Amino acid sequence: MSLLRADRVALNPIPWISVKADPSDPGSEDLWLFADPAFRKDYPRVLRAIRESGFAVTMMEVLDTQTLFDYRRMIDDAGLALAPGYASLALPEDHGVAFDPASAEGVRWFDGIRRKAEESLFFGLETIFLSPEVSFAPGVIRMMDEAATGAGHHPARLDRVIDMLGRAAEIFAEEGVRAGLHNHVGTWIETEEEIERTLAAIPTSLLGASFDLGHLEWAGMDSATMIARHADRLLDLHIKDLDLEVAAASRATPTSYGSARDQGLFREPGLGTMDLDGALAALPDGWDGWTIIEVDRATLPPEESARVSWEWVSARF
Repeated sequence: MSLLRADRVALNPIPWISVKADPSDPGSEDLWLFADPAFRKDYPRVLRAIRESGFAVTMMEVLDTQTLFDYRRMIDDAGLALAPGYASLALPEDHGVAFDPASAEGVRWFDGIRRKAEESLFFGLETIFLSPEVSFAPGVIRMMDEAATGAGHHPARLDRVIDMLGRAAEIFAEEGVRAGLHNHVGTWIETEEEIERTLAAIPTSLLGASFDLGHLEWAGMDSATMIARHADRLLDLHIKDLDLEVAAASRATPTSYGSARDQGLFREPGLGTMDLDGALAALPDGWDGWTIIEVDRATLPPEESARVSWEWVSARF
């Protein structure tokens, strides 16, 4: 039985993007090259490498420093197609900002959401992954001190996050793009309780489920169970593998996101200890959502990481 559809699988270019300043030094600075204007020159090479690895589709990620037309030329030149992108939304109060939601400032807080809707529509994409903000700023307890345990949970703040995500989902829906809740360790929606409360609070018509299987398992959930429970609203998936021993140790002893990542937590599919085939077997019959391979920090050089990921994927068609 095929576990994946060949025409609905993509690769996130993150192995080239989330890197160490000195790959030989685990203690060197973490870089996020999508934020570096100089990366625009290297992006075409990365996209060609994705195509050469075997993937015909990559996740949509338009740089802030380029137009939609420039990005489309890049994608076309690489011979790739596009899969849904990723949108996130911050709480104003996490950034020391307060405003009337009906004010100009309140409306403009969602400009990034509108931009992602515009990008999606431009490229003919009907769904998008939607998450709370991922922040490595000092004082962000779930990222900087204690990942994957629901540290600092507060019901009132979760209600606020749910309200903001609901408003973002409405904006997407108004433009004809359906958002799916994307769980991410380190954000304010990290644990099973937080995921369930969010999905229960926002109507299915506005918000589907677009899970990251690795982040489910890192936070102590069983990804097959979560897929089966929310099969009726499952839109798309991110797939990665994990070293589950590192994941369990990071929950047992307060560990930062970066520290767990640098201990080799994230793995290419098939190189970790997750039961990915069991999770995929839980997908509902006829499911036609996107599956995006996303290795948050590759354990191999990027080109080899992509090739190994493609070999695992292509064996499941």
